[in-house]
Amino acid sequence: MAVIGYARTSTREQNPEAQEVELRAAGAVKVFTDHGESSRVASRPLWRECLGYLRDGDTLVVRRLDRLAGSERMAIETINDLNARGVQIKSLTEPDIDTTTPMGRALFGIVAVFAQLRVDTIRENTRRGLAHARAQGRIGGRPTVMTPDRLAEAQRMRAEGRSIAHIARVLGVGASSVNRALAGGRSNG
Repeated sequence: MAVIGYARTSTREQNPEAQEVELRAAGAVKVFTDHGESSRVASRPLWRECLGYLRDGDTLVVRRLDRLAGSERMAIETINDLNARGVQIKSLTEPDIDTTTPMGRALFGIVAVFAQLRVDTIRENTRRGLAHARAQGRIGGRPTVMTPDRLAEAQRMRAEGRSIAHIARVLGVGASSVNRALAGGRSNG
């Protein structure tokens, strides 16, 4: 019967160290950390390893329940699976969550609903912001490497029968950039 920690960050830029410190302070003898992994993906590498490590009688401790799952359904499936295996779940920021009791399981369900609401609200706000930016003529993403000069050179070489791979090598860009530019004639300069 061990306390095992699980930490997760959504992006590579985020630092999981604070979560790890909190989990160890809560008694975790081992901490599994996924760095830059979405909570919507069930096959996160260290989450899978953590699941394989957990044994009957262990307690899985997390900073927040949204570290485990990115949807209500996924959270409920996770809690049910761990409960069936005899693994308890404790959250450091939702202290009333104790999945060994009916009330704890009910509270977990409620918290999972609010976690899902938070994720959905962030997505909706992001979509709305992107739509607003597009309506004002701004397009997200990296600027193309295919400048007007490169595009003209690519078109000339292609007319001469050169392969996409050859054109890409000569221009010092990726073949997919050449393909995209030739297909749409798109350039940002």
